[in-house]
Amino acid sequence: MENSLLLFPQLNISASKDKPYYKVMKPAIKEEPHKASKPGAKQKRNRLSLLLQKPEFHEGDHLDKPGNLTKAASVSPEEAGKWGESFDKLLSEKAGLDAFTKFLKTEFSEENIEFWIACEDYKKSKSAHELLPKAKTIFETFIQKDAPKEVNLDFHTKEVTSQSMGRPLRSTFDAAQSAVYRLMEQDSYPRFLRSAPYRGLLQARPAARGPPRRRSRSFTASDFQGVRPDLAVW
Repeated sequence: MENSLLLFPQLNISASKDKPYYKVMKPAIKEEPHKASKPGAKQKRNRLSLLLQKPEFHEGDHLDKPGNLTKAASVSPEEAGKWGESFDKLLSEKAGLDAFTKFLKTEFSEENIEFWIACEDYKKSKSAHELLPKAKTIFETFIQKDAPKEVNLDFHTKEVTSQSMGRPLRSTFDAAQSAVYRLMEQDSYPRFLRSAPYRGLLQARPAARGPPRRRSRSFTASDFQGVRPDLAVW
């Protein structure tokens, strides 16, 4: 105790008696704050794993697999085979249109089918006052120079379409739509039919079911009535 008083004269004896020694010394010890540890390799892997689980990171993944070509998992090989009869047949069916759109996304040319769909919707307008705002949206999105989804049109077709924007009709985009349709039919459609995902749909077959299982018969005492005892099998 005398040694401690010599080293720490500011401490009195009563304080040391009432409180344990380590509690008296504690204020004199300055603890250094913990430094923030950098994330290790394991933490980084965990964060990356969580990030890859988000839906936006899986959109378009594994597009070469047949099952991801179309959401309609129930598409039969016979139905998929009809898509190869003609380009019009492909676009006339919802599952076929969806599958072709997904295929164009892999080629970064989905603006063509989006423009074609927009034109189809435009022609279904019920009143004349609906045509102007729809026509303006289509023109600014797909046709005008440096449009965000500009489609490939020749100068003459683009000029004719531009001139009719003052008073748009239901036929305003007919020439442009036909040009894009021919482009897809002659260029993208043959590649779609040769693609591995489409061939996978043609080769898909439902799992073969085995022969029906025969049910065993349960015998009762009545089944043996009238049977000679020496011939009965036990």
